[in-house]
Amino acid sequence: MTDAAHLTASSTLVARTIAVPAEGLPDLLGLLPAPDARGAAAWVRRGEGVVGWGEAARITTDGVDRFATADAAWRSLTEHMVVRDEVGLPGTGAIAFGSFSFAPDSPAGGVLVVPQIVVGRRGDAAWVTTITSAADLVPPPTIAEIRARVAPPLPAPAVEYADGALTRRQWRAQVAAVIDLIRGAKVGKVVMARDVRADLDGPLDVRRLLSNLGRDYRSCWTFAVDGLVGATPELLVRRERGLISSRVLAGTIQRSGDDEADLARAASLARSSKDLEEHEFAVDSLTRSLAPFAASTNAPDAPFVLHLPNVMHLASDVTAVLAGPHAQMSSLAVAAALHPTAAVCGTPTDVAAQVIADHEQMDRDRYAGPVGWIGADGDGEWGIALRSAQVDADSRGLRLFAGCGIVAASDPADELAESDAKLEPMRSALAS
Repeated sequence: MTDAAHLTASSTLVARTIAVPAEGLPDLLGLLPAPDARGAAAWVRRGEGVVGWGEAARITTDGVDRFATADAAWRSLTEHMVVRDEVGLPGTGAIAFGSFSFAPDSPAGGVLVVPQIVVGRRGDAAWVTTITSAADLVPPPTIAEIRARVAPPLPAPAVEYADGALTRRQWRAQVAAVIDLIRGAKVGKVVMARDVRADLDGPLDVRRLLSNLGRDYRSCWTFAVDGLVGATPELLVRRERGLISSRVLAGTIQRSGDDEADLARAASLARSSKDLEEHEFAVDSLTRSLAPFAASTNAPDAPFVLHLPNVMHLASDVTAVLAGPHAQMSSLAVAAALHPTAAVCGTPTDVAAQVIADHEQMDRDRYAGPVGWIGADGDGEWGIALRSAQVDADSRGLRLFAGCGIVAASDPADELAESDAKLEPMRSALAS
């Protein structure tokens, strides 16, 4: 199916949200009842966000218009839903979790999954949402009842890693070829990604993986949608009552493990002409993409250094207000307008995308595509699926991804080391 959405759902759906005591709510990720990655949905940062499980409806799509067709199908679905929301916060009422392929021709396409049960927390507020067919209405479960349904954890399996589409030497050679193109003025910046296979000697318990990521990378958005799992530091778009915000990351340096040395590294990153150039490409790409829809946009004059356990990034928080004619654009529609940014593709976008197709020699699937959630009112949060992995259908293997921004001053060996550092969050989470 190309450029069309396929919807599977019960008849008429009813979404009911009730408030629950926040003080009695344990870690959200700890409420996921089953180990299967396909049944888990999550979007959590610093202990706040939403998790869900079960499937009340599913929208699948692919092709160039995969975002627009999914957005239209979601709008049509919610127009026919009965929504009873006693809380009225972002993430309450009817919501869907989604992820979309990086490339329009990828068979991974896009998906929106509407869970049967959602638990959320924001500040001092907490809630439970049930989404069921009108014929199957039941009272929302209590937190105690939800906790009672959590299955015991599976044993942690042993992990063996193997090269993905390219060996390390082959990937370095492709990066060198891309640097030659950039120095020859064929393209300004290209983001080159690589994949690594992780094979397990037993089934993965995705709850342990997500909990490890959420604990170690609290400033990132820990996510799970349809078997895609990770912890992204990059927020593509948040839409809340017409206000748009985005966090752009580009420019990276590894941490040394020594706090004093890392302060010096952070200062070096903030002065690096190579990394500042890469970051400027990414911010300019975002603001240009927002310009047709925004009444005003605010981007800082200089980035700040975002400290993560494994690396440090140059980061900029960009905000915008949607213009009147575009005030009803959903968060997914805005994400579609921004994708792919220079932070995950390059510039000029079309040229960089072709260079990626020629030199990465793999399908990124949903890596580096938008991942997040959308509400019935169009508000939502969408990150870029970085520091992520796609779990195999049998839960006995994963495909890990990492990418690096390549500019004229890049060095293939340094970029390989950077990609290794960016793979560390998933490797560490699997090993814990």
